[in-house]
Amino acid sequence: MPSFDTVLEPNLVELRNAVDQSTKEIGTRFDFKGSSARIESVESGKDRSLQLWGDSDFQLGQVKDILLAKLSKRGVDARFLDFSSKPEKMGGDKLRHTVAVKQGIDSDTARKIQQLIKQSKLKVQAAIQGDSVRVTGAKRDDLQAAIALLRKEVADVPLAFNNFRD
Repeated sequence: MPSFDTVLEPNLVELRNAVDQSTKEIGTRFDFKGSSARIESVESGKDRSLQLWGDSDFQLGQVKDILLAKLSKRGVDARFLDFSSKPEKMGGDKLRHTVAVKQGIDSDTARKIQQLIKQSKLKVQAAIQGDSVRVTGAKRDDLQAAIALLRKEVADVPLAFNNFRD
């Protein structure tokens, strides 16, 4: 039976390149001279995050803007980054903002995808498999309709579709 997997995985090479380019620009900009502004990539097991450092809220916003500009130039969707956490005050008057990098579909989004496919009346089935959702159907056209539905309805996360089998 034809099938495909719905996944949420950023291009980690391009993400690293964007962080490196941002760090290089922060190092050369005059308004960041002598400050603690920087971006660090933190990996702990499977989880991945970025730490944005700055001396003030304004400077932290500038670091974030530089990072988002570099991400868009490298073709990495900004929806992979979760800016929902609040910046932390560190020693002195420094700020640190930890930004999580989304990887793998969480259970709420997976259930939402599964419900959308069930309610669509398409002749396909969705099964949650860890951090991805496998969609199977009898016809390739039904699978393509399911992909179009998911792209339209689930706009808050940048879904990717791989492992398309005929």
